[in-house]
Amino acid sequence: MILKKIELHNFRNYEKLMTRFYKGINIIYGDNAQGKTNLLESIYVLGLTKSHRSFIDNNLIKNNCESLLIKGTVSGDLFDKNLQIVIDNKSKSYEIDGLSVKKVSDYISNVNIIIFYPDDLEILKGSPQLRRKYLNMELSQLYNSYFVVLNDYNKLLKMRNEYLKKMNKGQNFDMNYFDIITSYLIEKAIIIYQMRYKFIEKINETCAQIYKDIMGLDGFHIEYISNLKIKDMKDPKLKEKLFEQYRNQLDYEQRMCITTLGPHKDDFNFMVGSNNLKLYGSQGQQRVAVLTLKLAEIPIFKKYKETTPILLLDDVFSELSDDKKNNLIKYISKDIQTIITTTELNNLDGRLVKKAKLFKIEKGKLTKIKEVKDNE
Repeated sequence: MILKKIELHNFRNYEKLMTRFYKGINIIYGDNAQGKTNLLESIYVLGLTKSHRSFIDNNLIKNNCESLLIKGTVSGDLFDKNLQIVIDNKSKSYEIDGLSVKKVSDYISNVNIIIFYPDDLEILKGSPQLRRKYLNMELSQLYNSYFVVLNDYNKLLKMRNEYLKKMNKGQNFDMNYFDIITSYLIEKAIIIYQMRYKFIEKINETCAQIYKDIMGLDGFHIEYISNLKIKDMKDPKLKEKLFEQYRNQLDYEQRMCITTLGPHKDDFNFMVGSNNLKLYGSQGQQRVAVLTLKLAEIPIFKKYKETTPILLLDDVFSELSDDKKNNLIKYISKDIQTIITTTELNNLDGRLVKKAKLFKIEKGKLTKIKEVKDNE
């Protein structure tokens, strides 16, 4: 998959921008606060409709403007697609090839993006909510159905929590109806678990080698943590067993007025052997762990989407030592479109710079410095 061009209107510090990207490696360099990160963010929003930096869409609109527009052309294996997102203070709309798209689930799987930026360290160091958000976004890119099931699950979760509040206040309620809600919730939860476990399983097939190649340490893996006791995902009585767990938790949940079991409470750890890197890892080990997680997604997208994702690397090299930069280079090739930002070209290996299309950025203005032909 290749992002051929992008056009911005009133996005962050950009009043207007239109640029074309090379199918291989693209490098954008310039001082801090010039718009490098904002440009990568706009690509992410174009693909996934949400920012990886802000939960509030209105924060993306340029100061003193009422709306923003992002347009892009992506090329797949068969044909191009023209995507568009418009965000104003009240709404968000999507188009594919000039046709309005009503369901987000029909839109977000059209562009596959993997992004790494400095604040991604919070995926490891921050709250479980951030790690769940990461899982949900990546799986929604891979499978339209995941987004739909997750949306259904969240609606049922809200209904169940409202019913728990009624029970706590002693209001009239129908226990049979409550059990039906719980039953449907468990059905959705099982699907979410199956897809999450499969994703983590696939990550663990390659991440140990990637981490060893970059960091030189053995035993890296991702450990998924659930508060539901699931021994066998294919157990024909799994639903009944989970229902019993919810029933045993009901008195506590009624007092708390909230559903305390389920995938909305789950987490995962970054491990080297038996050591949790959140607790025992150095800053460098933690940063490479998150980078490894992102790089391990590439073969998953290749297999299940039958296309390469677009790789966005925001100032990743400035935080790495020279030997780790060299170790990382093997995972950045002309076979996958990569857009890299940096403050100084000297931060990058000369081999990358030599085969990359170069852009210089200053005050939201992008200038092409070196062109590369698509057949090179």
